[in-house]
Amino acid sequence: MSIEINLNADMAEGFGAYDIGDDTSILKIIGSASIACGFHAGDPLTMHRVVRDAKREGVSIGAHPGFNDLWGFGRRRIDMRSDDLEYMVAYQIGALQALARYADSKVTHLKPHGALNNIAAENSDYAMAIGRAIKAVDRDIIYVALAGSEMEKAGRALGLKVAREGFCDRQYEDDGNLTSRKIAGSVIKDPAVATKQVIDMVVHRTITSRSGKALPCKVDTLCVHGDEPTAIALARSVREGLERAGVKLVPLTEMKLD
Repeated sequence: MSIEINLNADMAEGFGAYDIGDDTSILKIIGSASIACGFHAGDPLTMHRVVRDAKREGVSIGAHPGFNDLWGFGRRRIDMRSDDLEYMVAYQIGALQALARYADSKVTHLKPHGALNNIAAENSDYAMAIGRAIKAVDRDIIYVALAGSEMEKAGRALGLKVAREGFCDRQYEDDGNLTSRKIAGSVIKDPAVATKQVIDMVVHRTITSRSGKALPCKVDTLCVHGDEPTAIALARSVREGLERAGVKLVPLTEMKLD
């Protein structure tokens, strides 16, 4: 039986007259789009456009909620009460659900953005707050979680569908968490390096950390950061590499999640 994997990208991260990333091109490569919901980036017109284009390309859509941090692009850590965080995430899901209706589409996954994702990977209170928001709004929404993280544990504890995520374009630490963007080289920009990392993850079920440690892993979905200038070339290389290895790429909604 062939291996199946989902390729996703963070998208719709412009704001008003400003575009960040080539959403049109990347939609032709990926299977699922994680759409900014207006807090770290995005606005109603941008969200509507990307939802419409994703529908046309057969790409499933998900919410990409972040901290209320337009200036810092959601990459600054914010200390919040867990109930405040829960309602903030629910609010952002609802915003995307409303705009998805214009394309006769549906929000089928959720992936936290930036600093929110990084904190929730390690902090069970944040991870559970995000999970409770999903469960309250639509328990069928797939919780996309860094493999082995507190988010994965929270999703399973709450009885949600969970998709374990790996990153095409990020380095890892020995504990399985992502290397801080403050460290040089933490973002992989070379398509060949990213493709090798992805093949190791999907085919050999191994992540090699920044220090060279081999970490066992199993992933269901792989992320490309759409705001990076190298995103299109990197995503295309990753897809082609997976296809050469006999891996089938499918939307997240078609993944067999355990």
